[in-house]
Amino acid sequence: MPDICKKNIRNGNKIDMMEEMIVKDSNGTILNEGDSVLLIKSLKVKGSAVTLKKGTLIKKIRLTSDSEEVDCKVENMSVVLKTCFLKKK
Repeated sequence: MPDICKKNIRNGNKIDMMEEMIVKDSNGTILNEGDSVLLIKSLKVKGSAVTLKKGTLIKKIRLTSDSEEVDCKVENMSVVLKTCFLKKK
């Protein structure tokens, strides 16, 4: 699980706050950096004529700052996918 470190300044003092972000797939399984996932639904890619088919294996996902999105490479394109369309392999 990735940790996001935020630094806040209050009254001239720096305070470190650790916020733990948990990313889950459509089944509630926790996703980690570098996991492989499967698409559970065919998706059209905006700005492209490509359609990602149901069952497509996506390797080496990268987590983003949003717990509902992951970044990955599919068919030589870098795309951001919603976790509600993914299932951990």
